[in-house]
Amino acid sequence: MKTNIAALMSLISEEERYLNGRSYTIKGYAINTSVEELDGRINIIEDNKEAFDLDLKEIERISKELSKLKRVLYEKNNQFKLSDGRSIQEAIVDNTNLRKLKSTFEQLLMLKNSKRRVTEVNNSYFECKTVNFDSRELRKRLEEIDNEIQKTDFEISKLNSVEFEI
Repeated sequence: MKTNIAALMSLISEEERYLNGRSYTIKGYAINTSVEELDGRINIIEDNKEAFDLDLKEIERISKELSKLKRVLYEKNNQFKLSDGRSIQEAIVDNTNLRKLKSTFEQLLMLKNSKRRVTEVNNSYFECKTVNFDSRELRKRLEEIDNEIQKTDFEISKLNSVEFEI
């Protein structure tokens, strides 16, 4: 079967949702219900053994299939290389860290200088708080990080469309 990384990730997501649904429904089949009369007779109300066994086999099948698909995904993420020589997996990790750094820079840029008048019994003064970094330089670095993230994301998306055989 020919596919690409984007389609493979979508298939994995669908299989995971299906597995989660089956894992939820199997709980309903895990119990049989019967009524035992005082004279010892047993009447079976619900016999879920067959449905349980079928669901369990299906869950095991899906689980194995998911392992296979994820193995292929991780292999391709490590095999396909960006123009700078990094694998997709390395680029994903780098972008994750850059996004954290970007978030930190954005939080820092929200800080502003402040001046507050403090009045005590015998004294009055201003408490001044000033940022100890150059916001223009930080903003410039933030733009560089953002451009780097976008460039890497674009290269990853191009590689995600490369077809391969499963």
